[in-house]
Amino acid sequence: MEISLDIEFHSYIKLAEMARPIAYLTRKESISSCHRLHSPHLSDEENKAIYGKCNNFWGHGHNYTVEVTVRGPVDSATGMVMNISDLKVYMKNVLMDQLDHKNLDKDVNYFKNVVSTTENVAIYIFNELKKEMPNPDLLYEVKIFETDKNIVIYRGE
Repeated sequence: MEISLDIEFHSYIKLAEMARPIAYLTRKESISSCHRLHSPHLSDEENKAIYGKCNNFWGHGHNYTVEVTVRGPVDSATGMVMNISDLKVYMKNVLMDQLDHKNLDKDVNYFKNVVSTTENVAIYIFNELKKEMPNPDLLYEVKIFETDKNIVIYRGE
């Protein structure tokens, strides 16, 4: 029995050399909004116990700092993950146009039945940005600084 084997040699580029580097791009914006933390699923007493002074009937306000991060391969032609000018427009459309100088509970339909905690604000911003972006898979993270000490991060999980 004779076995023959023909082997053809090719020069292969290592996969690591073919892959484009992954980078993270973050843009920061500030907005001012007011809200009241109050859940319709809880009694007035429970709301007061859980949310404390943030349950004040007249509400309260924040100067939020919002950081939006995109993640993706660096384009070999442009050297960018995304044009920062495009990200600026997407953030303006969501943050400035929809949330800045607004009463979240009264002016933003989403919060009519959702408690306007910073966690839920981050989820809202993330989902709205995904709708704005032509390549929503690039959106990595929304980070909101409610205060210098209170920070929420949402990554779409």
